[in-house]
Amino acid sequence: MQPPKPRVIKDFEKLDAHIQEQIKLAYPYGFYDSLIHFYNKEGKKVSALPFETDEKYYMVRMTIAEAKAIIADDEDFDDEGNLKDNIKDDYENKYSDLEYMSDYLAEDSGEEGDDEDE
Repeated sequence: MQPPKPRVIKDFEKLDAHIQEQIKLAYPYGFYDSLIHFYNKEGKKVSALPFETDEKYYMVRMTIAEAKAIIADDEDFDDEGNLKDNIKDDYENKYSDLEYMSDYLAEDSGEEGDDEDE
């Protein structure tokens, strides 16, 4: 049995750039719909975005308002809050060798309708 992964609770802005990019790729339609809630050691309710790598389990601390502001202020996302196609392609190429990213990309494949053939 493998030992449990370390849990890292951190603000989005304080994460390494490559982890931020992977999170954007994992959540290409924005963050706020994927936030989870838990109580910290002081008993306060906290919201965070979960993201798991091979080495760590991240809980990226943010409120719904912060999640929306991060997306609105990020040039990688369009005006509707979706990751731009060219950025998504770049990140997919950059991180395609990371096995854990395949879980996120597989989940994403059913999000948009396949309207190209119509």
